Amino acid sequence: MPSEPRQHRTKPVSNTKAVSTRNATFQYWETLLGNRTKRNRAGEMIVQGVRPINLVLESDLEVRAVLITHVNGRSRWASETIATVESAGATSWLVAPDLMAELGEKDEEEAPELLLIVAIPADDLSRIPTPADALYVALDRPASPGNIGSIVRSVDALGGHGVIVTGHAADPYDPRALRASTGSAIMTPTVRLPSIRPALEWIEQLRADGVDIQIVGTDEDGTHDVWDVDLTKPTLLVTGNEHSGMSAAWKDACDVLTRIPMTGHATSLNAANATAAILYEATRQRRTAGRNAAATR
Repeated sequence: MPSEPRQHRTKPVSNTKAVSTRNATFQYWETLLGNRTKRNRAGEMIVQGVRPINLVLESDLEVRAVLITHVNGRSRWASETIATVESAGATSWLVAPDLMAELGEKDEEEAPELLLIVAIPADDLSRIPTPADALYVALDRPASPGNIGSIVRSVDALGGHGVIVTGHAADPYDPRALRASTGSAIMTPTVRLPSIRPALEWIEQLRADGVDIQIVGTDEDGTHDVWDVDLTKPTLLVTGNEHSGMSAAWKDACDVLTRIPMTGHATSLNAANATAAILYEATRQRRTAGRNAAATR
């Protein structure tokens, strides 16, 4: 039989506070899960899951508190994580298992060992890197947190460098978005902008600085098949709203509108799937160009 996961005796946690009832502190944590306005006013989010928590520790994000399930033993991973975030100044809270299960959105018997309260990063375009092979995605008024998370995951997996969310949109720090990203939201710079204007000003500044960046819009009525668009160039890929597509302002700003040819009865793909397909084509083109360049040296 497989051995049981190694458990360590719980050691007293320095300066630890405790929450065993649905008091004001617990209710505040609940708002970080379900109340977008209060979450963004507080500038804090709850990070769930081993991989996302590990990625937080690798990032430069500020961990403000660690919530710990109040049990008699914990794993080596949990003990080491607690020690790491405490040494960085995070506040520790021992939380009753039933309350931790609620915050972790699990059944009570599956209460997570740890949750982190993490500062939401600033919506500052300077956080997005500008390499020579820049590849970004702009999401125009996305309505689904799950789609945002899935797209951020694709950007991370397929060599992208950042995500911009414009207009009235779902929150990329909604727990559903964070879960869908499987931790990629921690490492992929994501910036929320109230409108398209600051995004276009940023693009113009990049061009003024010598970055020959193109804006490529995705549209089922696009004029160019995706494999006919040169995606080896620095590119900002624009994905429109799931129901109404791209706004007129974004369409006007695009240098080219591309489409994914369809062979079945469907006329379009889900926004997350379409974005992933075009990002994959960009990666394919770039790797092919890299191999061809290496072969000619």
